[in-house]
Amino acid sequence: MVRGEGTRAWPPPGVGMVPWEVDMTNLETSESAGTPTPDERRELARKRLQAKRDLKTHAVAYVVVNTFLVVVWAMSGGGFFWPVWVIAGWGIGLVMNIWEVYGRKPITEADVDNELRRSP
Repeated sequence: MVRGEGTRAWPPPGVGMVPWEVDMTNLETSESAGTPTPDERRELARKRLQAKRDLKTHAVAYVVVNTFLVVVWAMSGGGFFWPVWVIAGWGIGLVMNIWEVYGRKPITEADVDNELRRSP
């Protein structure tokens, strides 16, 4: 097979080499009007539900894996409680995930307007 024949182009059209280089010029939404359409609201709700479901999976994995590590520590004779490093490190990630799902509010048009007024 000749190189390039039958292969997909990478990166896909409209996407740069890094995730933040996404071509957003073709997106047609009602965000400029400030009120999302019913389809956009449904999609946002679906994303929030998926984020909550993913957080539950993350929390269950955290508990199961760290419980296993504590059991391994206990069965190996105790001593220095080395699982604390995994528990603390992963715990920071879990707290950040919780913040992303429940604590962070979406950017509104009022937020954008306030930022534009602050910019020179």
